[in-house]
Amino acid sequence: QVQLVESGGGLVQAGGSLRLSCVASGNIFNNNIMGWYRQAPGKQRELVVDITSTGTTNYVDSVKGRFTISKDNAKNTVYLEMNSLKPEDTAVYYCNIKQFIYTYWGQGTQVTVSS
Repeated sequence: QVQLVESGGGLVQAGGSLRLSCVASGNIFNNNIMGWYRQAPGKQRELVVDITSTGTTNYVDSVKGRFTISKDNAKNTVYLEMNSLKPEDTAVYYCNIKQFIYTYWGQGTQVTVSS
């Protein structure tokens, strides 16, 4: 089993910044993909960005140049630095880890960007 705990969400004005953190615990293997998804009201959950164990990243176009994912493998922690936030970034952000055939989710953290 794997547990994911997110932190760092909140309310920010447009143009502001936030940093999300996600700590993974339990049976974590070296070969995994960690990432951030988000779900806005009335919309499907979407991938924001993920990162492999070797550091390969995959960003959704709408956040490229504004969001940066980083990972501390020793701490099993993944971060999401969000800059130049826009109202359309408002959503619940979920941490995710995939290893082998298993996928695990965090409980989510709310990010609200006011205009």
